[in-house]
Amino acid sequence: MSRTVLTVHQLSKDFGGVQALDSLDLEVCAGEIVALIGPNGAGKTTFFNCLTGIYQPTRGEIFLHPPGQENRKVCLNGLKINRITELGMARTFQNVRLFPGLTSFENVLIGRHCRSKAFLFGAVFRDRATRLEERKNREFSFALLKKIGIEVYADERAENLPYGVQKRLEIARALATEPFLLLLDEPAAGLNPRETESLDRLITRLCREGLALLLIEHDMKLVMSLSDKVCVVDYGKKIAEGTPDQVRSDQKVIKAYLGEA
Repeated sequence: MSRTVLTVHQLSKDFGGVQALDSLDLEVCAGEIVALIGPNGAGKTTFFNCLTGIYQPTRGEIFLHPPGQENRKVCLNGLKINRITELGMARTFQNVRLFPGLTSFENVLIGRHCRSKAFLFGAVFRDRATRLEERKNREFSFALLKKIGIEVYADERAENLPYGVQKRLEIARALATEPFLLLLDEPAAGLNPRETESLDRLITRLCREGLALLLIEHDMKLVMSLSDKVCVVDYGKKIAEGTPDQVRSDQKVIKAYLGEA
């Protein structure tokens, strides 16, 4: 049985009188691709924002299970964004958030910050350990660009990149933090069919390497071909969960997307 990496229990988020999430449960395992789907406004991005510390849940608990530490789980409620990243969760955004004036290489290198040990002393005095760490981070960052397939854009500023390359660059920057759980918010949005096929192969490869992936996506063809498990939310509440085949034939899911006859 696969090792659990994320447990979400009865997660709720209220904004004044609006309940964006309502008692949502979810579990993600290592090497598993879980898709979170639902109509626009269903609460999917709010869910991601709660997981990553942008929003604090109104009720419920979020636990991360670090690899190699049996029976240990860390409650993420109340933790800052940088601490959650250090623990091993990274994400991309629905609207690409890169540093536009920096090169692709520099954007990925910034992602190494949470794994760097050099502080003010090393930055000022440039000791041997600091220089060695910087070299390793640079090598790691370029290797990631190559792995994602965009190394030819290493010296291009992010603002000048094609949109599809920007999306892949954001994935590379998230991977630079060395996560064991990666959250992808609509990774295929705005991509053409060829780029979507390439993304499909990339996500599959990352999963085979042991990374757990939780993704929000509206491209149902991609969701159904990639996912091991699909969780469907509507008005902040989970209405179905199961394999792609189970979910696609669920009447509650059909009603949520298409309405009643």
